[in-house]
Amino acid sequence: MAESTTVSNTENLMKYMDLNQKGYSMAEYIWIDGQNGVRSKTKTLDKPCKDVKELSEWNFDGSSCGQAPGGDSDVYLRPVAIYPDPFRRGDNILVLCECWDHDGTPNKFNYRHEAARLMDANSKQEPWFGLEQEYTLLGLDGRPYGWPAGGFPAPQGPYYCGVGTGKVYCRDIVEAHYKACLFAGIKISGINAEVMPAQWEFQVGPCEGIELGDHLWMARFLLHRVAEEFGVVITFAPKPIPGDWNGAGLHTNVSTADMRNDGGLKAIESVMGRLEKRHVEHMEVYGEGNAARMTGEHETASMDKFNWGIADRGASIRIPRQCAAAGKGYFEDRRPASNADPYRITGMMMETMFGGLPDEKMAK
Repeated sequence: MAESTTVSNTENLMKYMDLNQKGYSMAEYIWIDGQNGVRSKTKTLDKPCKDVKELSEWNFDGSSCGQAPGGDSDVYLRPVAIYPDPFRRGDNILVLCECWDHDGTPNKFNYRHEAARLMDANSKQEPWFGLEQEYTLLGLDGRPYGWPAGGFPAPQGPYYCGVGTGKVYCRDIVEAHYKACLFAGIKISGINAEVMPAQWEFQVGPCEGIELGDHLWMARFLLHRVAEEFGVVITFAPKPIPGDWNGAGLHTNVSTADMRNDGGLKAIESVMGRLEKRHVEHMEVYGEGNAARMTGEHETASMDKFNWGIADRGASIRIPRQCAAAGKGYFEDRRPASNADPYRITGMMMETMFGGLPDEKMAK
C-alpha cells in the first residue's frame, strides 16, 4: 500500500481552530461539478447566518469544473440550503448551491432544479425516499485500502457487517463521517461494512421530496472531506474491482402516502408496470459504468431486463417481505449505480409514477 504524503496535520491545525473570529463567520459554498463530483470555496460573512435567504449569489470559473467554455466561463452559485459546519464549528456553515448560467437558466449539470419542480408539483403525494450509498476506500495506489500488495484478500464472506482486524478496514473514517453528518443535521440513518472488503455503506433518509438529494450530496461532500484527513481516496465507481467481487450501488427506497396507507401494496404493485415501460430511460440516468455491475450476479439484476419480486435481491425492484406481509410500505429500486445523481434518480422516479411537469404535459 502506497504511503500517503497528503494526510492532514490535524494536531497542528487544531491550535488555530479555536481562534476568535471577531464576529465574522465562514460559509463554505458547495456545488456539483460537470464530472458528477463536488467542489467548494469559502466566503467570509460579516455576521452569522441563520437563514439561507440571507446569503448572496456567488460565482466561479465553470471552465475549470467542466461546466462552461473558457470564453464564457462565469457560472453562478445560488444557495439552497445551509448546514452547521462540523470541521470549523461555531457559527460557520456549509452552503449547498445550485449552478446557474449568466442568462438566468439552470446550468446543464444542475439536475436539482427540475427535480425540485417535480417534487413541488406532486407534493400532495408525500414522496419519501431513502438511499443506500455504497462506496469503496482506496489507497493512493488505486487499490482497495488494506488489500495485500500485488494480491487479493480472502474471498467474500466474512466482510459484510464484519467485526475485527482483517474483516474491516478504515472504520475510523466511517465513524468520523457518521458523526460529522449528525453534527451537520444530515439525515443519515445508519452505516455498515459491505460484502467486498474496504467497501462500506451509509444510508440517508427517509427524507421527503428534494431533501433526499440535498442530504445525500452533502453526505458525499462530508465523506470526501473526512477522507482527506486520512489520506484515503473515496470512489463511487459501481465496479471498482473486476471479477468475483461485489459492485457498489445506490439502492433507492420509495414510498408515497398511498403506499403507506392500509392496502398500499396495490399502489406499489401498480407502479411496477410503469417502471418496466421506462426501464431503458431509468437506466440512462442511473449512473456511469453500471453495465459492469448489473450482470445478474452479485445481488444484481440484468442491465437490459426488468423484473420485480418480493424479498428478491436479484430483481430490479424488491418489495421487502415485511411490506408484503403488512400490505403496505415501500419498494426498493436496486438498479442505480453508486455514482448516480440522487436528483436524477428521484426526479425520474416522480416523473414515471406521476407524469411530467404540467407545462410539459400541455406541450404534448
